[in-house]
Amino acid sequence: MNVEAKQGQLIIIGMGGHSKVVADVAKRSGYELLGFLDNREPAAPQGAYLGTVDDFPYEAHRDTRFFIGIGSNAVRQKVAGQLAARGVEFATLIDPSAILGSGVTIGSGTLVMPGCIINADSRIGQQTILNTAATVDHDCTVGDYAHLSPGVHLAGAVQVGALAHVGIGAVVIQTVKIGARAVIGAGAAVVRDIPDDVTAVGVPAKVIKTNS
Repeated sequence: MNVEAKQGQLIIIGMGGHSKVVADVAKRSGYELLGFLDNREPAAPQGAYLGTVDDFPYEAHRDTRFFIGIGSNAVRQKVAGQLAARGVEFATLIDPSAILGSGVTIGSGTLVMPGCIINADSRIGQQTILNTAATVDHDCTVGDYAHLSPGVHLAGAVQVGALAHVGIGAVVIQTVKIGARAVIGAGAAVVRDIPDDVTAVGVPAKVIKTNS
């Protein structure tokens, strides 16, 4: 696979498991990875540890892009708000193997992993995760800070709300709406609308609880 021309320098925020795959996509996308920030220095760093998120001198790195490599939607939203207030510029990472249709829009800070397909006129929000081999058909909307896990498949004109998490291998039929902050269980088949702030599991997916 040919790596694209250099995109500039990048620092990843977070040093957990998710940040490892973020680093791989960043390198394949042509970024020069400077290192990682985390408020706790890991016992086995996966790359150069540059210090804490809170104390890093962002003002001295105006030419550097940053990416939040944190899997938790709520934590990612919190960190993004804190750093945006400090003028941080976020990269958008799209693996070279991903396929994007015509009219697709992707927000700042979003990650599109290997094997993803996003078809025509779909809109992906900011700081969103489209994990390995997720597919998004035509005219879908995926909200800010949402997460489509590996192998998720959205049919046409599906709407996924902000901060929703769709579990690994779940499928969603056409025109269904998944509410904000909803959680869809692994392997679920979503055939009807799911409200905000609930967890739904099974085939077909049924609401089992309200999220606190």
